[in-house]
Amino acid sequence: MQRKDFLKLSSLGFLGLYSCGISIFKSNKKTLAIQLYTVRDAVSENLEKTLERLANLGFTELEIYGYSGTFFGKNRNEFQAILKNVGLKVISSHHTTGILHKEQGTLLNNWEKSVEDLQFVGSKYMVCSYLFPEERTIENYKKLPELLNKSGEITKMSGIQFAYHNHDFEFEKFDDQQNIYDFILKNSSSDLVKMELDLYWISKAGIDPLIYFEKYPKRFPLWHVKDMKAETKNFAEIGNGTIDFKRIFEAREKAGLEHWFLEQDSSNKDIFESIKMSRDYIMKNDFYLK
Repeated sequence: MQRKDFLKLSSLGFLGLYSCGISIFKSNKKTLAIQLYTVRDAVSENLEKTLERLANLGFTELEIYGYSGTFFGKNRNEFQAILKNVGLKVISSHHTTGILHKEQGTLLNNWEKSVEDLQFVGSKYMVCSYLFPEERTIENYKKLPELLNKSGEITKMSGIQFAYHNHDFEFEKFDDQQNIYDFILKNSSSDLVKMELDLYWISKAGIDPLIYFEKYPKRFPLWHVKDMKAETKNFAEIGNGTIDFKRIFEAREKAGLEHWFLEQDSSNKDIFESIKMSRDYIMKNDFYLK
């Protein structure tokens, strides 16, 4: 606040109200987080401006994507400076396996350096985000738990929790006994490999998330929260689809939920309009983490 504005507020008797407002703002511990992939087009045009827009919408935390030795073309010092400037912090980061796509930032390619850089920017989680269609073979599925465990061992040494993010293909049958998702859960360490449950994709597969919370309690500290249209099963703003979020959030303790991220892969509206709609529904229903 500039001195002239301070004097003006003081003379009008508003300084107490101003101070009270600031105090309330600082004591508000509710958080609002978003997976940055939601606004990937805007990020590719102007990273800092996009982050500023998200901060102005009330977001305080991020899950990022696309680390490839740099953060959206910025080195870790530059990226951290941008985060500090806009008032956002990174909670989690997405990474692919590197089985076929051998870029930097993948589980099989210089993973230690990825962990070092994510630790530097303060990330608490690193997540295996996706298996490309050409990687989805029985042979690769059988090797996946071991790869996830090894990745988790490395992140743990830096104080970062590793996790796996699902789509719908993991709920296809792996063998006569189980689907791919159960195979991963049963054959990876419950300590080293947590799960980031995408509520849209598990719902699209026709599976009730609460079944997994019961089978594997405390294994799901991260969620992706997005809705699904009734007829087309396309992505929808939170509250504009068929998923019963109230029921799912009531089971957060059983799941072990620590952080969740708003995400919408695509929209028939301006994506920031969709984000505002989801944000308003979150606020109305108090789905914040506190």
